[in-house]
Amino acid sequence: MDYRRFDNVIYAKFKQGEEILEDLKEICEKEDIRLASVQGLGACSKAVVGVYDVAGQEYHSCDIEGMLELVSLTGNVTRDDSNEVYLHCHAMFAQLQDDGTIKCSGGHLNSAVISATGEIVITVSDGSVGRVYSPQVGLNLWKFRPFIDCNC
Repeated sequence: MDYRRFDNVIYAKFKQGEEILEDLKEICEKEDIRLASVQGLGACSKAVVGVYDVAGQEYHSCDIEGMLELVSLTGNVTRDDSNEVYLHCHAMFAQLQDDGTIKCSGGHLNSAVISATGEIVITVSDGSVGRVYSPQVGLNLWKFRPFIDCNC
C-alpha cells in the first residue's frame, strides 16, 4: 500500500494481495487518526461481508470469491475505549455471473483482498468520537464526548 496525505485528506493505493481493513488500520495508526470517513473502489479476489441480526445480536457472514468489482466502500474511523483504531466499513461488490448478468452483494465488511488495485480516500476530521457497547443493540455504538449515559 502506498498513500499520500494532503492536509486532512489521504489518498491510498492498495496493491494486489493486500487486505483492505488491515492496511486501512495501519494508515490510521501511522497518521494517528482519531476520526475520519472512508470511501473507495477497486477490484478484489475475495471478500467477507455480513448482515447484523439485531434480535439475535449476531452477524451472519458470507464469503464472496472470484472476479469482484468493489463498487463502493464506505465507512468511518473512530477509537475504542482502549484507544485502538476502530474501523466500521460497509462494501458492495459486483460479480459477473455465468449467464452474463452481474450480481451485487454487500454488507458489513469483514475482509477484502485486492486483486488489481484499490483506491481509497480517508477524510480526516478534527476531534474524536469513541465507542461504547450497547447491550440493547449488541454493538459498539458512537460515544460522543463528554459521554452522557443515554441508554443507547
